[in-house]
Amino acid sequence: MEKSDLVVKSNELIKASYTLGLVEQRLILMAIVQARETGDGITENTLLTIRAQDYARLFGVAKQTAYQALAEAVETLFNRRVTVWQFIEDIYEPVTVRWVTAMSHRPKSGLIRLRFGIEVVPEITRLEENFTSYELEQVSGLNSAYAVRLYELLIQWRTAGKTPLFEIGKFREQLGVNQDEYQRMEHFKRRVLDLSVTQINESTDIVVVYEQIKEGTKIVGFLFKFKQKTKTIEHKSEHKKIEPPKASSSFAGLQLILLKQIQKNHPEITEKYVRNYVEQSGLDVVHVLEKIKADYKAAEEFSLEKTD
Repeated sequence: MEKSDLVVKSNELIKASYTLGLVEQRLILMAIVQARETGDGITENTLLTIRAQDYARLFGVAKQTAYQALAEAVETLFNRRVTVWQFIEDIYEPVTVRWVTAMSHRPKSGLIRLRFGIEVVPEITRLEENFTSYELEQVSGLNSAYAVRLYELLIQWRTAGKTPLFEIGKFREQLGVNQDEYQRMEHFKRRVLDLSVTQINESTDIVVVYEQIKEGTKIVGFLFKFKQKTKTIEHKSEHKKIEPPKASSSFAGLQLILLKQIQKNHPEITEKYVRNYVEQSGLDVVHVLEKIKADYKAAEEFSLEKTD
């Protein structure tokens, strides 16, 4: 299994409200790639094989650690569910199903085998226009399950470079955030959203910023803008790589004061994050910092559903 392998996953499945751990997500993505490698497709009878050595290489861990993580993940995957929409007696309704219906593992060989559920198979194998393709390598550097899910949601809109409004309630479900987790917007942004955006910007092929949308004083959702990162340029005559010019390494004056004020309570807001925001939004640094500061102030004052 090479790092350039593509994952093809139904947008409907990506949008479905399900909760998986990071290793479980990786296990499923690797299984999809493995199925594509065989060229035989996936059926409800197909047993797919995942090798611990592939996981170790992709995600930078020891082989034994990789096998233990995969073995635990495939066991817990039996208890995981996903919601898909189906026509039943001429009515389009949500159906809760299991991801996999069979599994096994071989400790000595470092192999994991699994079989996708019959309802999940069509969502993975139907290669039509509503599918998203991306390199498995792009998510290999993400160590947050929320970041993987957000990346999948975003790249459905790769052509446009921006998303429609992600309404907060559904967005939380799509990221796998339980109702009793991170109920205050401040906590949701710090531990889920900003963490995910930072990881995506540092470890994938896109740079993303977001805007929070309000109705009055209440935050009701988020809009995202993103673009492809500039690729490393190879200078043919000198046979060496030339990186695109980097922005200034530090802020000064009012810029620095505002950044320090924000970082006092939100250290995850880095200079790199701010510069990405500037590049995406077209605003100057001071305006971006003031906007971030105002957004966090609103988030700290209001919970997801009501004020304290």
